[in-house]
Amino acid sequence: MGDQEWDSVTYIGQKANSRHSNTARSNSEINAARRSGGVVSTDKKYGAGANKALGTEGQRLAKIDRENEVAPPPKIDFSVGKAISKARAEKGLTQKDLAVKVNEKSNIINDYEMGRAVPNQQLLGKLERSLGVKLRGKDIGSPLGGPKKK
Repeated sequence: MGDQEWDSVTYIGQKANSRHSNTARSNSEINAARRSGGVVSTDKKYGAGANKALGTEGQRLAKIDRENEVAPPPKIDFSVGKAISKARAEKGLTQKDLAVKVNEKSNIINDYEMGRAVPNQQLLGKLERSLGVKLRGKDIGSPLGGPKKK
């Protein structure tokens, strides 16, 4: 018990780290520190401002991204859409009826007829079987069926 020092004081919190280096905010503060003989170190801060963080490097990367874009998938040919709508009208079906028949939504049938859809071979096969016309290959719109046997 006799070895305790009652004169020493331990600071907790802000005063404990009193040896922090001061940051000079202006040129006059830097010059004053140099005159007093203090250690002066100046560092360039990169990306300090939110607007300057990307700079020209970000613009260059954006340009590279635009150059490497993948081409959008091809849309279905308009002749296929016309063949679908013609065959559907001949059978007396609405777009909704045809959609129920092939287990799809009616807006997908509409997209196919307008030529806005990306071709799906499974759906085209279902449409061919339900409408009885060819929608793939050379003779689009001709009746479905193989060559007649002799």
